[in-house]
Amino acid sequence: MEAIIQPKSITHQPAGQFEETRFEKIHNVIFNNSKEGSLEVAREISELIKKKALKNHQCVLGLATGSSPIKVYEELVRMHREEGLSFQNVVTFNLDEYYPMERSNIQSYHYFMHQHLFNHVDIKPENIHIPDGTVSQDDVQVFCREYEKMIKEAGGLDFQLLGIGRTGHIGFNEPGSHYNSATREITLDHITRVDAAPAFKGLENVPRKAITMGIGTIKKAKRVVLLAWGQNKSEIVKETVEGEISSRIPATYLQEHQNVTFVLDKEAAASLTRIDTPWLVKNCEWTENLTHKAVVWLSFQKNKPVLHLTDKDYNDSGMSDLLNSEQSSYELNIKTFNRLQHTITGWPGGKPNADDSNRPERSEPSKKRVIIFSPHPDDDVISMGGTFDRLVSQGHEVHIAYQTSGNIAVADHEALKVAEIAESLNKGGFFSKVVKDIHVKTDEDFDSQQVRKVKGNIRRAESLGATRYMGIPDNQVHFLDLPFYETGSIKKNPLGEADIEIMNSIIETIRPHQIYAAGDLADPHGTHRVCLDALFASLEQLKEKPFMNDCWVWLYRGAWHEWASHEIEMAVPMSPAQVLKKRKAIFFHQTQKDGVMFQGEDSREFWVRAEDRNKDTAEKYKALGLASYAAMEAFVRYHF
Repeated sequence: MEAIIQPKSITHQPAGQFEETRFEKIHNVIFNNSKEGSLEVAREISELIKKKALKNHQCVLGLATGSSPIKVYEELVRMHREEGLSFQNVVTFNLDEYYPMERSNIQSYHYFMHQHLFNHVDIKPENIHIPDGTVSQDDVQVFCREYEKMIKEAGGLDFQLLGIGRTGHIGFNEPGSHYNSATREITLDHITRVDAAPAFKGLENVPRKAITMGIGTIKKAKRVVLLAWGQNKSEIVKETVEGEISSRIPATYLQEHQNVTFVLDKEAAASLTRIDTPWLVKNCEWTENLTHKAVVWLSFQKNKPVLHLTDKDYNDSGMSDLLNSEQSSYELNIKTFNRLQHTITGWPGGKPNADDSNRPERSEPSKKRVIIFSPHPDDDVISMGGTFDRLVSQGHEVHIAYQTSGNIAVADHEALKVAEIAESLNKGGFFSKVVKDIHVKTDEDFDSQQVRKVKGNIRRAESLGATRYMGIPDNQVHFLDLPFYETGSIKKNPLGEADIEIMNSIIETIRPHQIYAAGDLADPHGTHRVCLDALFASLEQLKEKPFMNDCWVWLYRGAWHEWASHEIEMAVPMSPAQVLKKRKAIFFHQTQKDGVMFQGEDSREFWVRAEDRNKDTAEKYKALGLASYAAMEAFVRYHF
């Protein structure tokens, strides 16, 4: 993606006064990452609070839950502790709450808000308003009318903070919600429940209903800021910002608001027309990378191999300025084709004694030390099992580093099965305690430390089974157990120095020539993203070490997404035999098979997703006019 200039503020600009208006109907600003955007939003909220306080007025905030506003709340808490920001004049109204839901439940939004904000600032308890998930069914309508009345009596919402769901919901206003709806009970969309399933340890545990502020309530706020982070939100952001107003995507109603801003990171903004295909918006500065992206895009649009594209194809697709007297379509096609062809290699560690000028990897040293970082104990084989196999078979010293234990993804019945077998051999010992802990645990409880240890060891055993099958000695398999993950719950701790030190230690010990890591950017608070941030932080600290001059970093994607064709810098073909070997390696992770806990909305098993993704990558290369392969794994190089 081309570099994005970080905006200096998120101050709203009325329609027609911000730069891109041909496609976009909602003012939006794009930050390099979610942290930068969150700090700017927190700054605007703090200034509003202080401005109101100077006038001795209440500041009425509408607040959201979910992963999107977490860093905003962290920054507000920091401002309170370190800069004296007071919440004495703040009145809050939360958007929604699951129904039914006890306040003490760790999945409740009441619990969330107190954990992330209210317990850490000086807000008056009587000024906190959150929909009540315990109200009786007979009293829900009365409660909702009272909630609306309290907002009105407080003077209305001065500022409404929002996230956006993949259905386009804001609050829990699901598709079909009326533009003038008020606070009410609502039935949750299936996709919304699927997205919530990891926090509830399974879809079957997610409530089917919620109480939510209505679209009409939200639209009455004097200022609205919507946060969207990560690749998973890019398509719904595009539909909301550029599409027509429709109850099918409730967030599009915000197009009618006079003071709204969408605050996005680069990944969430990636599908916007001005980012994805800027040549359709205005004349472009045709850099080498943008030209490559545009030609690949045109090939797919016209359903033609790259070498078959004509001047007319370029002119008809808004790319006439790319053609000039020095660069015909023929020359553009050849250049793009060659670049694509040079990404393909059967030697991911470099081909010994070969001209590497047109290869993605160096030929020397011919035998490389390699670290494959795997966020969970199966991402290595799921995401790059074929490349893994090639690296081993071609004689490189391959180390696997599992960054987290993955214990939370082991179902209780799997741990109970192992514990009961062990208990049968040693009654009254450690495993008797584990069996008891599992039996007495409720859906709201965290795993005990003993249960977490058993679950972690199950995943270690599965990982060793897979790495042995792939030909890796046990002493080259490393279980890092990064501390940020070891909370026993879905919510993880922030990345800390202890995590980075562990990363530093393994890199300094092995001194790799290659590092492979998961480059998933779907969720800034997800485990993959935190593990990637841990690597980036480590590389920043180690980059001056002499051995780092010879280290290249390659990023792979996980089971859900692949790099776009124009982004790929190394594509490793797989034979049918390698596809089968990769499948068998994935099968060693038995607890993640047949109804895995955090499946997502995709019901396919991980091995099926991986095979379909690898096949699709190969098919796209074929459609571009390259050689035909059974499957391909793709990588992008990270320059540090």
